Amino acid sequence: MKTYDIIGIGIGPFNLGLAALLQPVNKLNAVFFDQAPGFDWHPGLMLSNATLQVPFMADLVTMADPTSTYSFLNYMKQAGKLYRFYIREDFFMLRKEYNAYCKWVAEQLSSLKFSHKVVSIEYSGVYAVTVENLLTNKTTVYHAQKLVLGTGTQPHLPEFAQKGIFPKVIHTSEYLSYKSSICSHASVSIIGSGQSAAEIFNDLLPVAADGLQLNWFTRPDRFFPLEYSKLTLELTSPEYVDYFHSMPAEGRKQLLSKQNPLFKGINYDLINQIFDTLYEMNVDQDVTNIQLRPNVQLDNISAKADGSYTLQLRQLQQEVSFTCDTDFVILATGYKYKEPAFIKGISERICRTVDQLYDVQRNYTIDINSDEIFVQNAELHTHGFVTPDLGMGAYRNSCIINAIAGEEIYKVEKRIAFQQFGVSEEELAVTQHDKAYL
Repeated sequence: MKTYDIIGIGIGPFNLGLAALLQPVNKLNAVFFDQAPGFDWHPGLMLSNATLQVPFMADLVTMADPTSTYSFLNYMKQAGKLYRFYIREDFFMLRKEYNAYCKWVAEQLSSLKFSHKVVSIEYSGVYAVTVENLLTNKTTVYHAQKLVLGTGTQPHLPEFAQKGIFPKVIHTSEYLSYKSSICSHASVSIIGSGQSAAEIFNDLLPVAADGLQLNWFTRPDRFFPLEYSKLTLELTSPEYVDYFHSMPAEGRKQLLSKQNPLFKGINYDLINQIFDTLYEMNVDQDVTNIQLRPNVQLDNISAKADGSYTLQLRQLQQEVSFTCDTDFVILATGYKYKEPAFIKGISERICRTVDQLYDVQRNYTIDINSDEIFVQNAELHTHGFVTPDLGMGAYRNSCIINAIAGEEIYKVEKRIAFQQFGVSEEELAVTQHDKAYL
């Protein structure tokens, strides 16, 4: 019976990065499973001009190993595009470019098994992972000492708009599949405040110029930009994660609720581009068929006899309810982590908080021994807003690999920020000493 050191479940960017960083590590053997037929990152939002919100160095490997074969720069060199990228002088790669890069890496890694669905997991000294090959319908049991759960987040929809209830109410993740249908209708409403909502609104502005009624409703009091100042970016540092993780659970929850501009905002340049486009459109015609409405919350959706919808909306500051009729609805309501059903068989080995969330330790483990089951992008409540950040993926993977290997395979920076986020142990000791004499 072959026993792997690591079985990774889910092959999104984070576990793909882990597989790439493990490839040259001879002392560890790993296998990764994903039920999808191949790597494809957010295909429904692969707009031609959309970029990542992090620089190209936030690829799968560079921040852990700048010399890696699997870096974005090496991909561009091998593709004969490096000088064009250099001349472009833009740190932010196109989203479709990032997707192509990830596919290139995936094609080179022998540890990846797509079209393989994890059915269940049991534990008896090692983890027994039952996997169904979706191409052959054959079931095989694989064994491993450690697990890395990278099943990722899933599109989140409000209860009153769950998938299947209304055929023309979609999540942003499905946008491109429905775009031609949207453009053939008379009106569309976008609900949400983040980057995806802004990208889709911007993408539909040319159609609105031809008469499409385009509405954008967002609950925050403004269309807020992603905060990207340099001292603010220091909050994506390992030491800030240390600080955040050490806080009481309620303190973390309150702090996280105030940090939306740090990870849910819109690119500053895109906000300006939207305004400039509206300004240019308004020179020739009064753009009364375009609505931008902050401070508005969607409370419900009801279907009309003609196949369109009535949105039940509420202006939050004025505390006034109103309605809007629309043919199509695009919900930019984000993504949430959903626990995979296959972990039921090892539930007794998983530690939980009082809220029944994963009790994720600082080293990204959730098991009773704090060294067996690692998670990727499931620790927002314990590690903070950097959890889904592509730029921290290589750091987290370095920590995971080093923990499993029992040695420093990849150098991990302990301190990168100029700021100090909390009271040091030395200062705390002095304070406690002083109190003892009061």
